[in-house]
Amino acid sequence: MELLSFTAEETAALLLSIKVALWCTAAIILPGIFVAWLLARKSFFGKTLLDSLVHMPLVLPPVVPGFLLLILLGNQGMVGKWLNEVFGISIAFTWIGAVVASAVMAFPLMVRSARLAITLVDQKLEYAAQTLGARPLRVFFTITLPLALPGILTGLILAFSRSLGEFGATITFVGNIEGETRTLPLAIYTYTQVPGGDEPAIRLVILSMVIALSALIASEFLERKMTQRIRVNSND
Repeated sequence: MELLSFTAEETAALLLSIKVALWCTAAIILPGIFVAWLLARKSFFGKTLLDSLVHMPLVLPPVVPGFLLLILLGNQGMVGKWLNEVFGISIAFTWIGAVVASAVMAFPLMVRSARLAITLVDQKLEYAAQTLGARPLRVFFTITLPLALPGILTGLILAFSRSLGEFGATITFVGNIEGETRTLPLAIYTYTQVPGGDEPAIRLVILSMVIALSALIASEFLERKMTQRIRVNSND
């Protein structure tokens, strides 16, 4: 039973992880959809470069984005110093910084999934709506977005799951501060470094696996339901 009993510190790490993941997902939803649409529907100079920059966090060691964030948004960084001196805002070594680090690492997953979903939407439907007088913005919200919704939801859930598991960029940018930036991965790492920490580490590992599996199952379920609904509406 002790293996299933979570301490206050472990519960705090869980709640902080969920808080960071929710804020991360909320922060990337609009820019993620916009960038996905831009890459799926538009041709412009520098498109390949933008695509590469968006997906770069997937191939870089996670500590690299974390270090770059520290240089940019740290209290002595190029932007962070200005924010701190002018507005009194400190991002590094806070839970908000953990959200930023998670968002940077999760953003490519959101864009990749949403871009594929938008690409699969038949452009003939969009062209037909435009010929009937619908403005581009209305076409997007009434045709493109609803048809791409399953992929967008999948991207959001994957981004949420990625945020829960983020370690490298987070520990580099915001550190490992108990009650402030110590999320589940950082808590697991901390327990593995202290004597007698195996049991709490195992508890958090099991919890992380359960949450990740639940998110993936939920993603698959929502995608199937939304796809079925779209097919029914199309047949009507």
